[in-house]
Amino acid sequence: MLEKAQQLKEQFVEKVNAATASAELEQLRIEFLGKKGPISSLMAELRNVPNEQKKEAGQIINEVKQFIEVTITAKKEELQKIEEQKLIDSAEDYDVTFPIDEDKGSYHPITLIQREVEDIFASMGFAIEDYDEIVDDYHCFEALNIPKHHPARDMQDTYYLSTNQLLKTHTSAAQNAIYIKYKNDLEAGKPIRAIFPGRCFRNEKIDACHENTFFQMEGVMVDKDISISNLIYFMKTMLSEVFQRDITVRLRPGFFPFVEPGFELDIQCAICGGKGCPSCKDSGWLELCPCGMIHPNVLSAAGIDPEEYTGFAFGLGLTRLAMMRYGVKDIRVFNSCSLKSLSQFENKTFVEPEKEVK
Repeated sequence: MLEKAQQLKEQFVEKVNAATASAELEQLRIEFLGKKGPISSLMAELRNVPNEQKKEAGQIINEVKQFIEVTITAKKEELQKIEEQKLIDSAEDYDVTFPIDEDKGSYHPITLIQREVEDIFASMGFAIEDYDEIVDDYHCFEALNIPKHHPARDMQDTYYLSTNQLLKTHTSAAQNAIYIKYKNDLEAGKPIRAIFPGRCFRNEKIDACHENTFFQMEGVMVDKDISISNLIYFMKTMLSEVFQRDITVRLRPGFFPFVEPGFELDIQCAICGGKGCPSCKDSGWLELCPCGMIHPNVLSAAGIDPEEYTGFAFGLGLTRLAMMRYGVKDIRVFNSCSLKSLSQFENKTFVEPEKEVK
């Protein structure tokens, strides 16, 4: 048995050393470790070995088997690195001066609207920040005055991961990190002014105006003596720049645990002109911007004294803003991957009511 095992090992070593491709290693694995391979044959021969020698013979066979498995794995990694390097060496250099066919491809409409809104707020002194899509419960809820078991969480049911993290339900999840980042500037007399766009996720029933994956842009301003009038000013300025005309808005009470008082800033539906359609649920209005004055508990969680500082926060729905800007009736168009639909939007401007893009 020992002699057979040693011969088998030597045969394998000779063949594995000759292998030059990953595919050959798979064939060797089947040849030596398969059901009809020599290892299986040796295991079958154990029944003919005297009882006092079976334990030693079994160990020898297992050692050879493990040697084959480990050697194949190591050889496979070695060959894969060689194959990858060959691909790199054989690849042609990328020519950055190569002419581009401008008829091929375009930016996604949400990207277009996001960049435009970023430029508008940057011109008003707002910093543009980025934040993770995967966050923890503290930043998404608890730091925003939404403790565990708070009923407000029902409205933001999301997707939870096995790591005890979750996909953020709103861009507000970045508020605590932003306040902490700019806290020293605030104490030095410079107000916090920042926007942070991002993709959000909710366990939503999908329809013409709701998606389970959508884009928002959070905005905050913190300083001494900030009021609701400051909030309204910045919102109307942004909307008038985006639509290139005065926009009819309304401010109504709304509950959001991280602001007090809280409001819903609605925009008159630009698709139907306020007459009522599926996109606005026949109300003539579309919820665009939940907003309000930052709750003292939220400021305190970031180490900011709410007795000395106040601020406003808003969550702008970029996906819905894109719907209004381009006259898109159904929010599902944006995630449809339909090039025919999405390629229409580059360089387009506001679509007047009843002239929507189909």
